[in-house]
Amino acid sequence: MACRKGAGKSFHKFLLAPMNRKRKNSYICSSATLRLKPGVVFFLFVLKRFFMAETNYVTRETFEKMQQDLQSMKAIDRPAASKAIAEAREKGDLKENAEYDAAKEAQGILEAKIKQLEGVIATARILDESTIDTSRVSILTKVTVENLNTKKKATYQIVSENEADLKSGKISVTSPIGSGLLGKVVGEVAEVNVPAGLIKFKIEDISV
Repeated sequence: MACRKGAGKSFHKFLLAPMNRKRKNSYICSSATLRLKPGVVFFLFVLKRFFMAETNYVTRETFEKMQQDLQSMKAIDRPAASKAIAEAREKGDLKENAEYDAAKEAQGILEAKIKQLEGVIATARILDESTIDTSRVSILTKVTVENLNTKKKATYQIVSENEADLKSGKISVTSPIGSGLLGKVVGEVAEVNVPAGLIKFKIEDISV
């Protein structure tokens, strides 16, 4: 199937522009619409993130865990994926073998995850918590804030995008709240725009 002239540019724009939810699973060609499998979409998303890689500030504990996860995927998950493909291949015609297609797609997703984690580790910078400046909000600091809209207090730790876990009180430095608090000092008020509207946070305490 031949895609229309300029399709290469469209693909390049896909890598650089935010994901469009309405069209993320399709790619328009001159004669028809080519439906991309979820595994392919995930791979393209990882590829996009690879080209837009930035420094990831992490703790030593997180860095070591990422290394362990990568080693596990390479030493255990990768051989298992290859074995699943080999077993599915033995069951008949590959053109009508759904099990083979599923195994190949699972392998593609795994390889994309490995590539993503390798990229994160390659751009990681380990921060020593003992050297973190607590005079203002920065990456890895814990911030106690008062929501001036609701009068409720909460404590968040500002972390890299890969460490974010709202249930544990860890918010990404690139999130609206994280980026809004960044650089603020105790007593200062941060105004954060979120889908629900404008929220004002007063900085009560900064620690590590």
